[in-house]
Amino acid sequence: MTDAVTFRGVSRHFGDVRAVDRVDLAIRDGEFFAMLGPSGSGKTTCLRLIAGFEQPTAGEIEIFGTSARGVPPYLRNVNTVFQNYALFPHMNVRDNVAFGLRVRGMGRRERHAAAEEALALVELSGFGARRAGELSGGQRQRVALARALINRPRVVLLDEPLGALDLKLREQMQEELRALQARLGLTFVLVTHDQDEALSLADRVAVFAEGRIRQLGTPAQIYRRPASRFVADFVGSSNVIPAEVAGIGAPGQWASLRPEDIRLDPAGQAARVTGRFFHGRVTKLTLELRGQRLSALIPAQQAAPEAGAEVRIAWSPEHLHLLEAEA
Repeated sequence: MTDAVTFRGVSRHFGDVRAVDRVDLAIRDGEFFAMLGPSGSGKTTCLRLIAGFEQPTAGEIEIFGTSARGVPPYLRNVNTVFQNYALFPHMNVRDNVAFGLRVRGMGRRERHAAAEEALALVELSGFGARRAGELSGGQRQRVALARALINRPRVVLLDEPLGALDLKLREQMQEELRALQARLGLTFVLVTHDQDEALSLADRVAVFAEGRIRQLGTPAQIYRRPASRFVADFVGSSNVIPAEVAGIGAPGQWASLRPEDIRLDPAGQAARVTGRFFHGRVTKLTLELRGQRLSALIPAQQAAPEAGAEVRIAWSPEHLHLLEAEA
């Protein structure tokens, strides 16, 4: 089966800056794929290369097996949903969604009918006559998504689409995005710096740093078996501890241990609580163990010690993961 998007040795330089540096990548047809990384890591440039807004300095990009070299954005079978939605304030919702069809010369009746179908996909039936300024943030995000879907692209590019939403609405839209992608069977490519968003939405995640992919895998693989210290630190909260403290590996090696895998245990190692923070479902403890600073998450139903207390902690060996030497 042909992959939806393929990168072969792709680089994009801006003067002396290597925004993307020799990236090899294959995004499967019909998968929800996430590019995750901090600002300046190269993930957004990769998205723009797929869209055709940027051209590679070196390497080759294929979309469904066909070279994208020199193909302008409007001739690629992809559409982009931007973080700021880019809606036209002087147009109503229906005309915003149908704008691309208008540019292509489609008649008014046909494009309005297509717009209503696209709005129904994102659960905004009956909103066509409203102005963009009359909508909530979540509704504007849905309009932007409907506008991307109306041309029936095979690949939908999502550039930090939920970044402007508050936490509760963002979680709701994550569920709706995942359900929509599964229902339509399209390839969704998400760019985000939000680890929770990438892990909860994507079938696979590519973690970027300094223009390169540092690890590619399923959310569970990325979270449970980070390839390097960078990935362990960036994806979720992790305790990166020397082998001597972890109890595995050779001197000079480091291991990753997630906070939820540390437990209070009378038979464990002696540690001191340096901080206590209530988070509803869990209490976060900061600990000092043999000169190392650790974080632990204690379930809300379990009594958590106060700051300054002496405690004993333990973990199961299977929860430790040795990191690559280059970390």
